[in-house]
Amino acid sequence: MASKKKDKKTGLLSTNVTIAENRRARYEYHLEDIFEAGLMLTGTEVKSLRHGQASITEAYVGPQKGEIWLFNANIPEYTKAHADQQHEPKRMRKLLLSKRESNKILGSVQREGYTVIPLKLFFNARGLAKLEIALAKGKKLHDKRETEKKRDWSRQKSKLLREKQ
Repeated sequence: MASKKKDKKTGLLSTNVTIAENRRARYEYHLEDIFEAGLMLTGTEVKSLRHGQASITEAYVGPQKGEIWLFNANIPEYTKAHADQQHEPKRMRKLLLSKRESNKILGSVQREGYTVIPLKLFFNARGLAKLEIALAKGKKLHDKRETEKKRDWSRQKSKLLREKQ
């Protein structure tokens, strides 16, 4: 996960900070188009996110009733809230996209066999919770091996260059 900048007095995250990241997505999929979507959240969910508590590694994005939803994202309950106000940690959350973006995503998923992957959950400059999603196609096993070889070679190359200097 990226470094988290917390306010010293309140212990809350500031803006422009990554809350959760799906690091495995770039390894498993070829990413095509990347979109920034808003999330429809309750108050206790936002409070939990401000404390840096969330996981999107098992989450996925899919269509339902002509809209795009986030499934299986884990935002734990906010401990200081009353029991009546608590949210369900793994509930479905509606993604807020423009009509053009949602139509493009829905069309690509239905016609062309793309998958929608959540990449990163963060607060933008205005302090709103945003989710970065991508249209992606799954990699085959040989593509994954090739990615590993490129990564290993770049590490070795940088190591050799450092040793020469």
